[in-house]
Amino acid sequence: MSDGTVGIVLVSHSAAVAASVAELAKGLAGAGDAVPVAPAGGTEGGGLGTSAELIAAAAASVDRGAGVAVLTDLGSAVLTVKTLLADGDELPGNTRLVDAPFVEGAVAAVVTAATGADLAAVEAAAADAYTYRKV
Repeated sequence: MSDGTVGIVLVSHSAAVAASVAELAKGLAGAGDAVPVAPAGGTEGGGLGTSAELIAAAAASVDRGAGVAVLTDLGSAVLTVKTLLADGDELPGNTRLVDAPFVEGAVAAVVTAATGADLAAVEAAAADAYTYRKV
């Protein structure tokens, strides 16, 4: 069943970082529960690292039929998501790894998803966060 909202998964090597970025993005976007956002941080045992199982569960939990955008923090998280995508059956069908900065990209993705935008627009907004200047 699709409600037209893109889901967002935030993959970090740290559960605390993933959860904090999810909270920040939802809070700044004013999205509340309108945008399904799930952190997938750390390992099942609570350590630092990434977990294919946690990522797959997070993606399933935010899938509303409109696609799932996955943002990652560091290189091995990218490799884990790419492996899941290559396997083809552990993530929802319309899941996309988004090349974007983790914090700024997450905020842009959630803000854009909150407008009802499609997966391509959510991905583009997150990727555009690479151009944000701080000075």
